[in-house]
Amino acid sequence: MISIIQRKNKSLRLEIPSCVLFLHMFATAAGLWGQSLTVTGRVELSNDARTSKGDPSDAVVWLTPLTDPSGIRSAPGQNHVRLVQKNKSFSPHVLVVPVGAPVEFPNRDPFFHNVFSLFEGKRFDLGLYEAGSTRTVVFDRPGISYIFCNIHAEMSAVVVALRTPYYGISDRQGVISIPNLLPGRYELQVWDERALPEDLRALTRNLEISETFHSLGILQISRHRSVLQSHKNKYGQDYANPTPNLPGYVHP
Repeated sequence: MISIIQRKNKSLRLEIPSCVLFLHMFATAAGLWGQSLTVTGRVELSNDARTSKGDPSDAVVWLTPLTDPSGIRSAPGQNHVRLVQKNKSFSPHVLVVPVGAPVEFPNRDPFFHNVFSLFEGKRFDLGLYEAGSTRTVVFDRPGISYIFCNIHAEMSAVVVALRTPYYGISDRQGVISIPNLLPGRYELQVWDERALPEDLRALTRNLEISETFHSLGILQISRHRSVLQSHKNKYGQDYANPTPNLPGYVHP
């Protein structure tokens, strides 16, 4: 593949075929020339004996590069990202998207829904829409959006819009896995819907990811009452009980 050519002045020159140069450039651009890392960690609940035995899932952990933060760009919008409304609930309950991603809200119940969010991430009100229809929201700014239905108080979900692609969501065992990181300095941040903001800020820290250090260890989260359990409707009022008879509304 690599040949050595003798020049008249007796010096040696390496001639590298173009295909080798192309493979080198492709591997470098794809991040294959250097080894990418998978960062792991685990969430533990730390309130009391009862809470610590609860479900540690749906905590979001993300890493933002500090070595070259200007290299982070909003990821392109993803296709077919959905928060499905079915059986008077949202699925999934926690959704992480890149800033700029459109999210579809299909109504798969046999009655009307009215999806809205009045929080810091993205404020919107989709109004009443019927079974079988879909409406879309573009999450064009970073932040946490608490999602509700103005008809059904028990419906809630969260959309976390991030500027970094390096994130993980804890599973039912509390395990977090963040793939495809290159060695470097990162800022770690954590979000959990039942944790106090000051407790989450205390978990924020800078760390150096390397081949010898790529574990987040144990992240202890103290959970309290969630805003999702005591929210108002989109008018800032308590929900009517029972649900009013809206045009076309069918009680399940």
